[in-house]
Amino acid sequence: MQWYWPFSVELIVLIVIAFTIAFFLFELLPLSLRFKLKIIQGLLLNMILFGTGAGLTWQQDIRRHSNWFGNFYRDSDYVIVKVDEAPIDKPKSFKATCVVEGIMRVDSFMPMEGKLLVYFSKDSASQQLRYGDRIIIHKNLQRIRNSGNPGAFDYEQYAAFQQLFHNVFLKNNDWIPLNKNDANVFGQFLINTREKILSVLKNKCSERKDELGIAEALLIGYTNDLDKDLVQAYSNTGVVHIIAISGMHLALIYVMLVWLFARTPVIKRSKILQVIFILGCLWLFSLLTGGAASVLRSATMFTFITIGKNFVRQSSIYNSLAASAFVLLCVNPYYLWDVGFQLSYFAVISIIIFQKPVCNWFFIKNKWLNMIWQLAAVSIAAQILTFPICIYYFHQFPLLFLLANVIVVPLSSLILYVEIALLTFSWVPVVGDLIGKLMSWLVWLMNEFVMWINGLSFAVWDLIPATMLSTAILYVIVVSIGAWLVNKNKMMFRVAIISSLTFVGEHAYQSLRFQLQKKVIVYNVPQHRSIDLVNGNDYQFIGDSVMLDNAVLQNFHLKPARIALQLTRRIDPVEGFYSAGDLIEFGNKKMFLINKPVRIDSMTPKVAVDYIIISNSPKLYIPQLAKVFDCSLYIFDASNSLWKIAKWKADCDALSLHCFSVPEEGAYVCNLE
Repeated sequence: MQWYWPFSVELIVLIVIAFTIAFFLFELLPLSLRFKLKIIQGLLLNMILFGTGAGLTWQQDIRRHSNWFGNFYRDSDYVIVKVDEAPIDKPKSFKATCVVEGIMRVDSFMPMEGKLLVYFSKDSASQQLRYGDRIIIHKNLQRIRNSGNPGAFDYEQYAAFQQLFHNVFLKNNDWIPLNKNDANVFGQFLINTREKILSVLKNKCSERKDELGIAEALLIGYTNDLDKDLVQAYSNTGVVHIIAISGMHLALIYVMLVWLFARTPVIKRSKILQVIFILGCLWLFSLLTGGAASVLRSATMFTFITIGKNFVRQSSIYNSLAASAFVLLCVNPYYLWDVGFQLSYFAVISIIIFQKPVCNWFFIKNKWLNMIWQLAAVSIAAQILTFPICIYYFHQFPLLFLLANVIVVPLSSLILYVEIALLTFSWVPVVGDLIGKLMSWLVWLMNEFVMWINGLSFAVWDLIPATMLSTAILYVIVVSIGAWLVNKNKMMFRVAIISSLTFVGEHAYQSLRFQLQKKVIVYNVPQHRSIDLVNGNDYQFIGDSVMLDNAVLQNFHLKPARIALQLTRRIDPVEGFYSAGDLIEFGNKKMFLINKPVRIDSMTPKVAVDYIIISNSPKLYIPQLAKVFDCSLYIFDASNSLWKIAKWKADCDALSLHCFSVPEEGAYVCNLE
């Protein structure tokens, strides 16, 4: 059993980055020696707390619990589950997270706990499913596994951090509904409120899906109606944080609530009532949006700020940040691995430290131009500590982020307030319709601007390779240069030079290593044949034509591998490739590709090949192939049906032949150097 707990390579590097930043930030912060000593004491205390956090993380892993269903489940069991969210409408299924209540066998029932990811086929029965419904599942559960494609997102770990380890796809006859609905009252209230908000937006917004999708995402974080190309455009221009509910949304709502309750009769006279109503509204909004880590960070931080401001004194922003992180990580230690959590804290810290020095670059007398420059300074400051981690996760940098943010941030803020006004006055016929038209026009205007920026050839620097090591070195460079520029510290300048040379050396070494690579990659792409023959930075693609036309499939399954391996040029054929029909030779390997029914007569002597790669579930028999080919390894890719792969594997076992199932074992990667 694989355990997901703190002491991993990723966490160790993350801790090194954090302590490196903390060390060099001493040179950036205008603090007294006494206060710096207090910070050092705090860091030592945090090291002790880290040990506590390790214990919390260990305890948080549900597989440690004695009644986790995964420790008892057998394929013949019936599993009773409760739908724990409103089912999400996917193109080919309904998706829902379910809570396991127990396992039922012929002679017993065992109460259990745990979560299960369930996909329902689209039919009349699954369309009736609601939050809180209880069902009986009788189908073999599958372990959540990674695709195994090079550079691919580690979905298995991501799901494990959410305590999800199994999934299952259910057809109509694989599950039975139970009569009893066991919905949580508050959870049902959140779902009903969310559905009412979506209903108002759909009724009052433009019929164009692009406007509706952005409006829903901007207000409550609902992303199911978003167009993938539009989301990519927002990402390429550096304003994707607009449609991912973040601290900016909480800040706008917080400002509105403070202004509103300071002028509300009765409430304005009581600090206690103001705090209760402000925090109640903030947390209700946070939960309505789904409770993402970045939103919870903001809500927790504003909680400390509000309480401190009203009852104690003006609190330190650093204390509020540290306290919010501590509370959230105590509740769920796995937030530490959440990208939104990391970016949220890096962005806030970066703004706090660098916004004022950046703003002081220019002195602008004009009031309006100065406001624009201050907004630009915030955008620049936020990028300083976030761009290394963005490059690591997303492998791109938006070159026009400053221009995009200066326009989109105030525009999206206005749209958010207009949407709140729409929810307030939607019941008024004329007023509600006018506000809806205004909102649609503003969203259209923002989309058009983003698409225009994205259409510029130099809008984004894409396909940037990055490793944990290069990211750590980059952070040292960024922080040391910042300390040198702000405080004119010569030692930080030396550190910046040394770390920059180290970064260049590491990049040169990686580039040289990838220029000498030679590989065969059989990708794990469900229902599609996808093979890359790699020679240096060049590659040749062999596979279904739909993979070349479908940008979404390429970006999800193939692009991460090509970035990780620094594949920059597609060549057909690649150097060292020779073919005679379906029999090909590349490097020192001979391969025979089969993607349709074949009939081959016995041959003597046999044809020696290293691989036989079978795709698209052709009608064939392994014993017949074995009479013709002396094959070292049979590879069954993910375009084949699982039942055929099971039959072929049984034939291989009977003949003592080696085989590899891509959908079950992940992508097959062979190094030919």
